[in-house]
This record gives sequence, C-alpha cells and structure tokens, in this order.
Amino acid sequence: MRSYDYIARKGIKNVSWGEFHEMCKNLAKKLSEIDSDLIVGIARGGLFPATLIAGMLRKEIYPIRITRRENDQVKFTNPRWIVDVHEGVAGKKVALVDEISDSGETLGEVSRRLNEKGTKRVTTAVLITHSWAVPEPDFHALMSDELVVFPWDRQILINGRWILHPELTEAIKSQKEGRSKI
Repeated sequence: MRSYDYIARKGIKNVSWGEFHEMCKNLAKKLSEIDSDLIVGIARGGLFPATLIAGMLRKEIYPIRITRRENDQVKFTNPRWIVDVHEGVAGKKVALVDEISDSGETLGEVSRRLNEKGTKRVTTAVLITHSWAVPEPDFHALMSDELVVFPWDRQILINGRWILHPELTEAIKSQKEGRSKI
C-alpha cells in the first residue's frame, strides 16, 4: 500500500480534540511502562501527540522533519529528510512518536536513522495505524483503515477564510469515486 492511495480507505474517521487527548493518554501510559529517556516527534502532524506525550511523561522532545511534501503539496514518492535526528539521541532509549502510520515507511526510515545515530533502543508509537503498515508500530491507540481526519488538518485559513482542507476534499471525492490517489 502506498501513501495517499485513498481507495483502500473504508469510510472516514473524524478525530476530535477530545479523542486526540485520550489517544495520547493511552500512548503515554504504554510508553511509561518501557521507560524511554526522550521523545522524538515527526513534524508536522506527529509533533501534536509527541509534544503532549512528552509533557505527560516529563521527557525531553527532539523534533525531526521527514516528509513527502513541499509547501504542503505531496511532491515525493518516498519521504525526504528536512530536519535530521539530533546527535543527543546517542545512547538513549527513544520513543518515536507520529500521528499516523500509513504505509509504515516513515517510521521505518526514522527508526533506521535513530539506530545509525547510536540509540540504545527505539520504540515506535502512533495515534492511528493502518492494517497494512510495515513495519507495524510497537504501540498504537487505534488501528483503522478509514480515511483519518485529525482536528488540526480539518480546516485551513486561505485568504482570511476557514475552509475544509483541499486535500481532504479531494481524498473524500477520490474515495467515493474509487480513484486510487489524489
């Protein structure tokens, strides 16, 4: 399964801010039991849960950025590094946090990079994973093959007006029409 192939999605899962908070509490509880030294959050969307979980666990957070996007448009087939892993992860037990594991490729790539930087252990945690994600994250709050709409992605500000994110509009349309990608 490739990222942004919306035809495989079965329905739409709208995540509220309250559900987001409960998912983060769920993941924080799971992560507390393995005693990581710090949190690495994947920007952009993964910084929402990573920051909240880091606060809940009283851990340092190191942000990174790896993406298929440029200026909020999908431009690349594979994730590209924008902000690399900080050398402060060497010798540490790291909890890698993202909002979703779609194909699993981003989690796999970041885990490899963390290991290259000398981490003692990498544990992956996401709010939502799809059933086809490889590798599967170590922890997730929900497994769903729906099109997931997070509260921070629902609306964007364009020319002073709040509108439904155009990518979501197209993804919903693609899903209904049975087209494979946006």
